[in-house]
Amino acid sequence: MHPLSVCVFCSASTSIPRTYQDLAAETGRGIAERGWTLVTGGEAVSMMGAVADAARAAGGRTVGVVPEALLHEADRDAGELVVLPSVSQRKATMITRSDALLALPGGVGTCDEIFESWTTRMLVPHSKPLVLLDHEGHFGELVSWTDRMHRTGFISHEWRSALRVATTVAEALDMCEAEAPVTT
Repeated sequence: MHPLSVCVFCSASTSIPRTYQDLAAETGRGIAERGWTLVTGGEAVSMMGAVADAARAAGGRTVGVVPEALLHEADRDAGELVVLPSVSQRKATMITRSDALLALPGGVGTCDEIFESWTTRMLVPHSKPLVLLDHEGHFGELVSWTDRMHRTGFISHEWRSALRVATTVAEALDMCEAEAPVTT
C-alpha cells in the first residue's frame, strides 16, 4: 500500500478555545509520523494552520487547497498550494486528492465538507473512508440525527455505515488506514 493522503476538514475560526488547535496539531503530527500526506483547506489560521504546521514540523508533506477569496489567509508554507476559483472546486479537489477524509470539530464550513464528502462517496461511488473525530462529543447530535434518519428510513444502512466515528486521534487515523482503498 502506498502512503496515504488524508484530507482533514476543520475550523479556521480564531475564536475557539486553544484546546482545539492542540487537537489539530496532534492530528497533523500523527499523519506525518505515519508517513502520510496531509491535505487541508489551505488556510494558515486556527485549527487549519495548526494541523499543517504540526505535520510539517514532524517532517510531513502538506497540500493546501484554497479558494481565491481566502488567498489572504493562505498557508504559504504548504508543500503545495492549490488556488482555485470557488469553494465548490476546493471541496471537490480536496476529496479527489485524498485517500481518506477526516473531520475534526468545526462549524458550518466543516459540516458542508462532511456532507459533500458523504454524498460524493455514495452518489459517485468511491470507498474513501469518511471519519468524524468526535472530540468531547462535538459531533454527538449529528451522529444521533443520522442514526434517527437511518431508523426512520431516510438513509439506508449503507449510507449510515459510510460515516465512521472515532473519539481519539489514534482511533481516527487507524480507521483511515484500515478503510482506505488499496492502491499500488
